[in-house]
Amino acid sequence: MDYGITSDEFNRFRTLIYDESGISLGDQKQTLLASRLSKRLRDLGLTTFTEYYEQVTGDATKEEFTRMLDLISTNKTDFFREPKHFDYLRERILPELEKEKRIRIWSSACSTGEEPYTIAMTLYEGVSDPQRWDFKILASDLSTRVLAKAASGLYEADRVRDVPPEVVRRNFLRGRGESEGLLKVKPHLASMIQFRRLNLMDDRFPIKSPLDLIFCRNVMIYFDRPTQEQLVNKFYRYLKPGGHLFIGHSESLQWVEHPFKVMGPTIYRKEK
Repeated sequence: MDYGITSDEFNRFRTLIYDESGISLGDQKQTLLASRLSKRLRDLGLTTFTEYYEQVTGDATKEEFTRMLDLISTNKTDFFREPKHFDYLRERILPELEKEKRIRIWSSACSTGEEPYTIAMTLYEGVSDPQRWDFKILASDLSTRVLAKAASGLYEADRVRDVPPEVVRRNFLRGRGESEGLLKVKPHLASMIQFRRLNLMDDRFPIKSPLDLIFCRNVMIYFDRPTQEQLVNKFYRYLKPGGHLFIGHSESLQWVEHPFKVMGPTIYRKEK
């Protein structure tokens, strides 16, 4: 049974979530919020959402806030999701960087890791001499839970059911014995990626080298337009001239003021 949430309680949670994560919850999300969080209240032995709000805001580590976000967010992701982005990376971006053989990429909402590992596969298999390249991928998320899963590199076999078998064979190790049915990303891919907790609402990001490419896909649908505009313009500052931003197939910057050149649906380039 779900706990009831008052309009006042919902508004307190809505303000907290927006201020801390940029996620904008409309009035129609009140029932969803109550439904998603009710089990957590039961697990903690709490009887009202006000008690839970006090627990979330009183946790200096913000672990409970992160757990709450996990419960209300959809961490949907797949290997090679929206494949045209990986085609563009292989066919357009890598040839431009052939001379310097160095690329820096940020997967800014990496969830359980399928996106950054797909990027790593695309890089490694997209050049003729990967050992001579300097590949580095920063993979970040707000959730420590999904980051731990991503960093483990372990996946159930059905997570790659839509990936060609030869691609799986080249990039994953199959578990045996107690690990039967599990796949682990091979070390040559894992070594290319650094996983780190980052909040996209932070004023500054701990990124020192200008980036060639930022993936921020299917995240901004949770943000209102001012937050989208603020974030996109922050991304612009961290890209090198000629760098690209990829957003999700359900997203658009059509109504957002930004300095990017549109290269195609969901693909943007920093010209200067």
